[in-house]
Amino acid sequence: MTERIDLSDEPIHWELGSSLSYGEYLQLDKVLDAQKPLSYEHDETMFIIVHQTSELWMRLMLHELSAALACIRRDDLDPSFKMFGRISRVQTQLISTWDVLSTMTPFEYSAFRNALGRSSGFQSFQYRMLEFLLGNKHADMLAVHKRDPKAYAALERALEAPSLYDEVLRLLSRRGYGIPEDYLSRDFREPYHASKQVAGAWLGVYHNAEKDWDLYELAERLVDLDHNFQLWRCHHLKTVERIIGYKPGTGGTGGVSYLAKALELKFFPELWQIRTSM
Repeated sequence: MTERIDLSDEPIHWELGSSLSYGEYLQLDKVLDAQKPLSYEHDETMFIIVHQTSELWMRLMLHELSAALACIRRDDLDPSFKMFGRISRVQTQLISTWDVLSTMTPFEYSAFRNALGRSSGFQSFQYRMLEFLLGNKHADMLAVHKRDPKAYAALERALEAPSLYDEVLRLLSRRGYGIPEDYLSRDFREPYHASKQVAGAWLGVYHNAEKDWDLYELAERLVDLDHNFQLWRCHHLKTVERIIGYKPGTGGTGGVSYLAKALELKFFPELWQIRTSM
């Protein structure tokens, strides 16, 4: 027989008075009322929650990345390591969401897929903001956000601004490592291209780890970030392949073929290249 927990000695606030409740603080009335399936299919609710949850984790990731970027700009790296550590945990959560989505079979998805119309994760404002912030700049990607002027303007600003990696290279230059001048003041709207001189600078950081430990630690945090992003993309691809095979995506892309193009993309290429040289 299960006994009840004795609460007689617990000073629980049964009456909240004028204080906020848990639900009010988290605005759960809005959050839990945001799942609006367009069909009567059982799996659509799961599909919506998985994507909404991913967007919340991306919201936190952007929050932490923005703070880390501010630390890098002012050459105060120690606080950023806590932020990068949290980002790594967030990425673990993002990767695991694909495990939940992969419980849906092709038959179950096809039962409500037509209700989605042209809506697609390709149109995720926050995902595109993450890509721009991390350096995967592609001006053509702005077009899909034209119907949302606020999102379009924010992405345009991010497209034109130095990425996280651009700011890191500026920091290396300020610390005396040889970064080519045309990499410090380039057109930030354009995609980043790897440089032998930048690779040499990073080799210098690794060889001087005792003297510049914070730069050495920053390099490894960036590798973690890049590595986890690649895992996220890979899990996305395999989940899509499992559920829709090689059908086109709802957003008009080739689906698996489109996702495969991004698997080899690295945000911080020289940090991977120099591993062969060390």
